[in-house]
Amino acid sequence: MKISYNWLKEYINIDLDVDTVSKILTDIGLEVEGYELFQTIKGGLQGVVVGKVVTCQKHPNADKLHVTTVDIGNNTIVPIVCGAPNVAAGQTVLVATEGTKLYSGTTEFEIKATKIRGEVSQGMICAEDELGLGTSHEGIMVLPDTVAAGTLAKDFYNIQDDYVFEIGLTPNRIDAASHIGVARDIAAYLSVQGSCTVTKPSVIEFVAGSKPMSVSVHVENTEACPRYTGLVIRNVTVTQSPEWLQNKLRAIGQKPINNIVDVTNFILHEMAQPLHAFDLAKIEGGKVIVQNVPSKTPFVTLDGVTRELHADDLMICNAVNPMCIAGVFGGIESGVTNQTKDIFLESAYFNPVSVRKTSRRHALSTDSSFRFERGIDPNNTIYALKRAAILIQQVAGGEIESDIFDSHPQEFAPFTIELQYSKMYALIGKHIEKDIIRRILTALEIVITSESDNTLTVQVPPYRVDVQRQEDVVEDILRIYGYNNIEIPDAIRSSIVYSNGVNTTQLKQKIADMLVASGCYEIMNNSLTRSTYYQKFAPELFEKRVSILNPLSAELDCMRASLLFGCLEVVEYNKNRQMNDIAVFEFGTTYHTTGSEGTVTQKYNEQQQLAICITGKQAPQHWNIQLADSDIFVLKSLVVSVLQKLGISKWKFVSLQHSCISGLECVVNKRVVARLGIVKSAVSKHFDIEKPCMYAELYWDTLMQLYGTPIIYKEIPQFPEVRRDLALLLDAHIEFETIKKLAFETERNLLKHMQVFDVYQGKGIPEGKKSYAISFVLQDKEKTLTDKQIEGVMTKLIAKFKNSIGAELR
Repeated sequence: MKISYNWLKEYINIDLDVDTVSKILTDIGLEVEGYELFQTIKGGLQGVVVGKVVTCQKHPNADKLHVTTVDIGNNTIVPIVCGAPNVAAGQTVLVATEGTKLYSGTTEFEIKATKIRGEVSQGMICAEDELGLGTSHEGIMVLPDTVAAGTLAKDFYNIQDDYVFEIGLTPNRIDAASHIGVARDIAAYLSVQGSCTVTKPSVIEFVAGSKPMSVSVHVENTEACPRYTGLVIRNVTVTQSPEWLQNKLRAIGQKPINNIVDVTNFILHEMAQPLHAFDLAKIEGGKVIVQNVPSKTPFVTLDGVTRELHADDLMICNAVNPMCIAGVFGGIESGVTNQTKDIFLESAYFNPVSVRKTSRRHALSTDSSFRFERGIDPNNTIYALKRAAILIQQVAGGEIESDIFDSHPQEFAPFTIELQYSKMYALIGKHIEKDIIRRILTALEIVITSESDNTLTVQVPPYRVDVQRQEDVVEDILRIYGYNNIEIPDAIRSSIVYSNGVNTTQLKQKIADMLVASGCYEIMNNSLTRSTYYQKFAPELFEKRVSILNPLSAELDCMRASLLFGCLEVVEYNKNRQMNDIAVFEFGTTYHTTGSEGTVTQKYNEQQQLAICITGKQAPQHWNIQLADSDIFVLKSLVVSVLQKLGISKWKFVSLQHSCISGLECVVNKRVVARLGIVKSAVSKHFDIEKPCMYAELYWDTLMQLYGTPIIYKEIPQFPEVRRDLALLLDAHIEFETIKKLAFETERNLLKHMQVFDVYQGKGIPEGKKSYAISFVLQDKEKTLTDKQIEGVMTKLIAKFKNSIGAELR
């Protein structure tokens, strides 16, 4: 939001430098993101003075040039060569003196002393286009003779520099979405040190007409439009706005259109009340009807786009057709043009929820909808209408036809809140004088209705939609008093709470540290995503998705049901920026519908998950390292590391049937704790990922239920381990987990662990077969194993493998 400093000073009497005002605004919660100098004429006419042409003669060496001498004040006469056909002795002109910088669009040039065809020239007599005062270049500007030589051009034209603040307005502070709103906050801040008030423009000049209004107004949907006011102004002249009005709008980045529309935009930025002007001749049937229209009704907005209306869109209609989307955007057929003679001026209060939904449905975000959807002042409509009518009469003429139509003539009630000084001091952390509190509340237009030793009853105006509780009022007092004025105490008073529960935040940090140490980067994705991912690739999740009723866009129309697609978007984003070796992880929440009716917690389910996604090389390129591609075994080792870090043991991996990945499922105590595998090619192709991409999701809530198993310490065995290796010829479909299960069923006491150290398929191996080289580690904690014991165990294992899975020794 842009705020003009010069415009601001029309409502509050301050003369602070721009840096001080910037600091004040930021301190009171209106963060200034930056400010810039605004000049109505680029360069501000610096170096341009009024001069008197003393002599004017033909140039001896050029037919179209004149040699002049010009008095520029302070008894200084300078020679200037001029090419304008209308230059003559005795004229009062504008002179760009030596060193002056002039601008032609984005081009800057400096006036220097020079010789033109042999004659000295120490300045330039200017035309209006050369100074930015107009577009004509037919000749030099000639001023009245009464203007003294040496008068600064910027003083003659009353050129003033302005500073424009860019304020990052938070959604709850719609009360500050105008120049008067910002002035009110500054006045409240300054009132802490003394007395400072906001002066609002007077509307005492407003005189209602005596005729009946030629338009009848009917508000059919009072819920979506609690208040609607309007009046008719006849015989206006639509033309360009005066310079003062155009300059105010240009300063805040608004483009002047015509005097009627410019006044409505001026009021919007002055007091945050959107207005709309209709061409009276285009209001068919002489009726203004505030109503909803049938769904799919076509409507052409001011931008020339035909939009299909929704049944819930509130429309301003005439007797035949819709004219305007209420609070959002006008129609192309009913706006003010240069041929307009009579207008109907609207000032309304529309339901914020209704405007917000309509704005989102049509992807229309306007200055008007920005304010309406956050909640403007319902008691300000009449004041704004009178102020606008006065300004329109000043800049466009015309007569007000009748009194103002008002669908809700009663004032909207304020919010009544009771404050306790003791609670206030406790929240603030400091004892603030009651007089200062009263001054702040009064300056913020919060009315004190009663007071006792410890309580204060106040009435908060309806436009402060963010101030509904005692804590909200305290926050307002504190931001005006100044957070920086609250001293940091010497001692901290707090209660120490001992808990035997699981600190999930601390555990997440430990796991994150471990994964980062393993070469992964942590990512954070939006909880909103597009439902088409699930519809195309994961229909089982599509059925359980949590849809957004009023999505910002089709890309953000549901809550994520899996972390997979967010990870793949990150991989795609990095791959498109030449980052091909990626290892990322994310802690996040997934959302699902339960299919049950009842409360929110019964209808919906949230799950905490940890996602890991890797693709490309295992490590960065290095001259001394032979690089290998990431594969499912790298991912599996990361998953196992997480389980070990959490103290979870006795897991097993089984094959997985999944719509998006091919791989394994990790089970602990018959509970699935993780799924991992290679992302299926159809999914990877959608994200333009060419290399194999591995993905794992660990179910954090389940892991936390398993966490906390006491760690059992055992004495280190004194007797040595023995390793024996077998090369087994197996059917290709047999997995290592099957072999491992058979081995431990056969020998429970002496077999400690086993591992595959080679897998071979190819020459010398029959088709449909594979060779596993497996190591077996045996150990007896009571004694050293003998050869006979070892051979006995290995014989039993070979027999078991042969009988159960048809294994052969190679």
